[in-house]
Amino acid sequence: MSRTLPVQKNDIIDIVFEDLTHDGSGVAKVEGYPLFIPNGLPGEKAKVKVVKTNKNFGFGRLMEIQEKSPFRVEAPCPIYKECGGCQLQHLSYEGQLQMKHKHVKDVLERIGKINTTVHPTLGMSEPWRYRNKAQVPIGEQEGGLIGGFYQQRSHQIINMDQCLIQQEENDDVVNKVKDICNKYGIKAYDEARHKGELRHIMVRRGQVTGEIMVVLITRTQDIPNKCAIVEEIVDNIPNLKSIIHNVNNKKTNVIMGDTTKVLWGEETITDYIGDVKFAISARSFYQVNPEQTKVLYDKALEYARLEGHEKVIDAYCGIGTISLFLAKNASQVFGVEIVPQAIEDARKNALLNDIHNVDFAVGEAEIVIPNWYKEGNEADVLMVDPPRKGCDEALLQTIIDMKPKKVVYVSCNPATLARDLRILEDGGYLTEEVQPVDMFPQTMHVEAVARLTLKV
Repeated sequence: MSRTLPVQKNDIIDIVFEDLTHDGSGVAKVEGYPLFIPNGLPGEKAKVKVVKTNKNFGFGRLMEIQEKSPFRVEAPCPIYKECGGCQLQHLSYEGQLQMKHKHVKDVLERIGKINTTVHPTLGMSEPWRYRNKAQVPIGEQEGGLIGGFYQQRSHQIINMDQCLIQQEENDDVVNKVKDICNKYGIKAYDEARHKGELRHIMVRRGQVTGEIMVVLITRTQDIPNKCAIVEEIVDNIPNLKSIIHNVNNKKTNVIMGDTTKVLWGEETITDYIGDVKFAISARSFYQVNPEQTKVLYDKALEYARLEGHEKVIDAYCGIGTISLFLAKNASQVFGVEIVPQAIEDARKNALLNDIHNVDFAVGEAEIVIPNWYKEGNEADVLMVDPPRKGCDEALLQTIIDMKPKKVVYVSCNPATLARDLRILEDGGYLTEEVQPVDMFPQTMHVEAVARLTLKV
């Protein structure tokens, strides 16, 4: 016999918000039954309308806020409620930092049963205009090109001239390139009909160097009036170092395709994180918030507590960003990454910085590192910075078997961090402390660095 739900569709009820979901919706409970309601903040009392009910949870719409949170603010972006890019502009930045700290602490305790020091979130002095890469989908409206972001839970493009979390220079470049393409009759890609040419405009900018790369992502191998378009882009964009053409002719949501060619200038632009220089290609993985990346890596380096004689393994090393930071303070660093292009970039970046005590290997960390261990290669410190799914069980078991004195875990997903820390603690490690870092202000995302030591 199925239980009767405490609310029904179209009910109008009074609730108190208790928490936020991963997409920024407020969470309220009616007799233990969760309701998810966009735009609510913890502690607020409100009147809501139930719009949908499932067996275990339901959805509502905010009708009236009866008691506001002291952290509620007016979102400055005019398309905030339609666009799916940000989730927290209606929450003050102080409130965002507190919420992210609470989220990390709660998840560690609930999922991992980890009771450790979680420091206050390290935030930005200016939590706007931080993204150094823009990837703007292109559409058409009334015969002209438009660019913007997809409406929440849809592929409907909301036209916009600026994004408040992107660097202003990137907004200006996207608008200029869009206007130039429009002038020469370039057609936007039509997802439904798989017709048209221009899918996305991508712009990358070096935060320190100011160097700019423009990437035109098209369905077609050729761009009509290509020479004239390139010439106008060169004439109109200061600090331009590179124009790249990427071809993606597949029916897919993935932005970039397999074919990339240089139309003008260099294949890469350069930028710095601290005093480490990086060459960035169109397809390079490079953190979009370099200011907070420096904060994150400084904390990881601090937690590693290197004295100069250590061997360090950097699992999931990407283009070598953390590896190169570590190499300046270690005897030897070994980096592993599954993406061959990333390892190619990592090797180039090591040469670019005249760093020679690093070795990079292509492969899955959960296969390569166990093989190293079987061959007798061990580490004093092991650094992991896995994708959102966390570390593979085989890698965690190898860490437990290898017994490095210190493990530093950089995480972009508190839930998988908590799960993996539990496994490492059961295997003989102690989580000494965890530091949340706000890499993506105005969004729900939070990074965290954990310091673990081997129990004696």
